[in-house]
Amino acid sequence: MGRGCAKELASAGFNIVVNGSSDKAACERVADEVRAIGTDATIIMADIGDRSAVNAMADAALQAFGRIDVLINNAAVRPTSTFLEMTDDDLVHVMNVNCYAAVWLSRAFLPGMVENGWGRIINFSGMNAQRGTGAKPHVTMSKHASWGLIKALSREFGPKGVTANVISPGTFPDEDVDVSQSDQFQKLLQQTPVGRLGAAGDIAALVGLLCSNRGGFINGQLLQVNGGVVG
Repeated sequence: MGRGCAKELASAGFNIVVNGSSDKAACERVADEVRAIGTDATIIMADIGDRSAVNAMADAALQAFGRIDVLINNAAVRPTSTFLEMTDDDLVHVMNVNCYAAVWLSRAFLPGMVENGWGRIINFSGMNAQRGTGAKPHVTMSKHASWGLIKALSREFGPKGVTANVISPGTFPDEDVDVSQSDQFQKLLQQTPVGRLGAAGDIAALVGLLCSNRGGFINGQLLQVNGGVVG
């Protein structure tokens, strides 16, 4: 999904900051695809669960391009644990990556967005946050907190030309996964009313709209892209 969003925004003329925590080769492939479209890309490797690393990444991004107009917080961790088994360290790590990183990055880039009178912030949630799950309580908590952050930002910064929204994806298999050979994905497919699972373009199209002037009246919303599994 991140790759699809990067290419969509590059097609709209945006330069792209590509962030990853470990797979630099994958980041380089995305950056090359962005450059092939005709805009610039820079790669900044950083663990967004580490506040100092996030701050350093924000500084590097501003140094590379001078301003950041669009912030997409789509990185996440989804460990499995029951509530009673979940440790404090587990909870802190999940909250840092899934929620607090969005807080830190918003603080870094919002002043420039406000100064320019235009900006877009998009967080990613998920169906577990809407339905709840006993197997990932910390993930559900973090995604709800991320949604709460967006509601607050949309109210405070909407009058300043900055919109803030949440996208909640359904099931999106990796591109190299053969869905027909996976019992898990086949079961999820049967639960999806539109009869297919998600593709990167489904998310990218919505991101493209939100990050355009045509999407300027969409603010403070939770936008579900799940084929009708959760309404």
